[in-house]
Amino acid sequence: MKCKELIEKLNNEKVLTKEEFTFLLSSYTKEDMDFAAKIAREICDSIYGKDIYLRGLIEVSSYCKNDCYYCGIRASNKNAQRYRLTNDEILECCEEGYALGFKTFVLQGGEDMHFTCDVVCDIVREIKKRYPECAVTLSLGEKPYEEYKAYKQAGADRYLLRHETASEKHYSLLHPEKMLLSERKRCLRDLKSLGFQTGAGMMVGAPYQTAENLAEDMLYLHDLKPQMVGIGPFIPHKDTPFRDMQRGSFELTVFLLSLVRIMLPDVLLPATTALGTIHPKGREIGVLAGANVIMPNLSPLSVRKKYMLYEGKICTGDESAQSVISVKEKMESIGYRVSFARGDYKGI
Repeated sequence: MKCKELIEKLNNEKVLTKEEFTFLLSSYTKEDMDFAAKIAREICDSIYGKDIYLRGLIEVSSYCKNDCYYCGIRASNKNAQRYRLTNDEILECCEEGYALGFKTFVLQGGEDMHFTCDVVCDIVREIKKRYPECAVTLSLGEKPYEEYKAYKQAGADRYLLRHETASEKHYSLLHPEKMLLSERKRCLRDLKSLGFQTGAGMMVGAPYQTAENLAEDMLYLHDLKPQMVGIGPFIPHKDTPFRDMQRGSFELTVFLLSLVRIMLPDVLLPATTALGTIHPKGREIGVLAGANVIMPNLSPLSVRKKYMLYEGKICTGDESAQSVISVKEKMESIGYRVSFARGDYKGI
């Protein structure tokens, strides 16, 4: 079967076999990418129209207890600049974002022991009290079921936790021994069972990744059926064991965005910062390939350069208002419009 036929099959049946995905991901051409992007964009337009949802990203802490081999804020990186925002600082970011029109706030950070269950729940409750019509998304790593449950009861709506790779062997090459893929998957199951709009996802071109690994990722996403999928290229960071590894392919990342959109038509799919980091028009190309979410940074300017997960991360130094104007112009230049609506998953 040719790649084009496999893309058509995916569109019709919403899944392929592992062998078919592996073949497709190792044999595609530029024409296949364009073909997939066209189908993906038609699917997305039919469900979400020309709206690209904006989420306000607040990077709450660069402390992390984990030591993932790819990440710039890994615990053993002595050169990392550490900070954590106070509750008041987080609420100020929300206030600024709300004034700009944002209706979703994404609180993301390393697994920082300061952010206990009570601290997180207090922040979530306060945001929901001040802005009841807004959605709160958390991305704070692996937690016990009871903690996720408490977040939900406090009012959190969504949770992002990339699975990173669906292969046990590959997972063990990216993380220290004590981190387990089974635990990551347990978290994602728990989040879905608690009624969170749940996000999974993976790096593309991570060290030691094969086309077969990515096929396993696609099958895992098909089974999990997350409401959101975060996909970005691997970009090495100079203070990690993977400093000399090659970065992930922009083209493969874009192709995967299209395939995920075709497989999970309703999915909320960000054009990630990492995509914009490795290509000047990365986000626009991502949107044209099927993405429909962009997350401008609302973090205080003073800390943005400190949340350095990978090298060269876009930190324009633009005020939040300026970056919104910039995203708006970029989207309008390709025939889309930014939307500040909550942008909930349409498949619910």
